[in-house]
Order: sequence, then C-alpha cells, then structure tokens
Amino acid sequence: MDVYNLTTFTEFILIGLSDLPEVRYPLFMVLATVYQITLLGNIAILLAIATEKKLHTPMYYFLANLSLLDIFCPSTIVPKILRNLLTKKQNISFLGCALQIYFLVALEGTEVFLLSVMAYDRYVAICFPLRYTLIMTKKFCVQLTAGTWTSGFLHSLLHTVFTFRLSFCKSNRVNQYYCDIPPVVALSCSSTYVAEMLVLVIGGFLATSTFFITGISYFYIISMILQIRSVEGKRKAFSTCASHLLVVGLFYGT
Repeated sequence: MDVYNLTTFTEFILIGLSDLPEVRYPLFMVLATVYQITLLGNIAILLAIATEKKLHTPMYYFLANLSLLDIFCPSTIVPKILRNLLTKKQNISFLGCALQIYFLVALEGTEVFLLSVMAYDRYVAICFPLRYTLIMTKKFCVQLTAGTWTSGFLHSLLHTVFTFRLSFCKSNRVNQYYCDIPPVVALSCSSTYVAEMLVLVIGGFLATSTFFITGISYFYIISMILQIRSVEGKRKAFSTCASHLLVVGLFYGT
C-alpha cells in the first residue's frame, strides 16, 4: 500500500540495501568486522590516555573526546544495519528513526566542532608555545569541549524537530539503509521548505564556518613552521599536528 494514514503510520521501511540480496551476508561480515575494529581501536586509545599520565594534556584530552565520538557515531546506525542484514528485516519504528537522526546529526556536528577546537589547540601550541599552558588551561579545555557537545546536540534538535513535525502520508519506504534527513523529508506530504532551508542555511553556515576556522588555524600553523630555520625544528613542530591534520583531511576530503 503506497499511501498511509498518519494515525497508523508507526514505522519506516529502509530499502537502501533491498536490491542487493546476494551480498547481504558478505556485507554483514565486512561491516561487523570494521565496526569491531573501530570500537577496539578507539577503546584502546581511551585506555591509553586514561592510564598514561604523560598523555594528560589538552591535545590528548580532545583526542579522547574524538574517540568517544567515533564510538558513539557508528553505534547509532551500524547495529540496526547489522540486525536488518541478518534478519532480512528492513523496518525501523517512527521513534527509532527520529532518535537515529537526532543522535547521528548531533554526533557528526559535535565532531565537526571538535575538529575546529583541536585545530585551535594546535595553533596555540605552535604559534604561542610559551603561553600555551596559560591559554589552554584545564577549565578552558572543559569549557571548549562542553561547548562543542552542547552545540552539536542543540543543532541536531533543531533539525530533528522540524523534520518530524512534518506530515508523512506518501509512503514509509526510506530510500536509504539508515534514517537520514533528506530521504525522510522526501516522504512528507506537507511543505518541506522550512526543514530544507534549515539544512541549507544553518547546517551550511556551521559547516562552512568550522571548516574556515580549521583552515585559518592551519594557515598560521604552516606559516609559523616555515619560519623555523632548522629542519629538525620544523619536523618536531609538524609532528605535533600531523595526526590531527590527517584526521581533518580524511574527514573533509571524504
């Protein structure tokens, strides 16, 4: 049945993988393996930072938060995908879909904000090394971290509320293998203008601004490194931000 009454519309059908039945079990194995590696790798990072006192610095404090996000973010969608692949069921409840979108957008947004904070941390460490401990105090680091998490979840709440206040009566078949804002909004039979503008304007502004903050920070970082005369000095300075630069490149590049 293609049209559903809003009062009886209690679930969505995720059809993103329905046309690939022959790779269902191989995909389950690959996805489960990658998910386990992701969990174990990030848990190992958290344990190392927690047990090694030398790592109790702002850079590794932010890195621990990044590892938490890399645990939570896939955990919002991967278990459900694995369950659907294994049981050949493709349904998700209306509330489950709303919660999946909320936490997915919140955690992704928090990660974008955190990468900008980490770029600022490296900027201060390289451009103002003598004042680093005075600027990046424990209290300031906690405030920055709390701000990133709060901003990410408030940003997601806005999108989730305006997405699920729409009337859904066209169909409950989501053209994706997890709940996301665009394919869910596409099922609405009411005006989607506000929900789409929020994604375009607010989401676009926040993504662009955090990208530029990260980019400007690294512009000054690279400029400062190039001013160092010794090769060894350049190498040491670059090594302090190489891992974060790699993460930023992978995140924005993909």
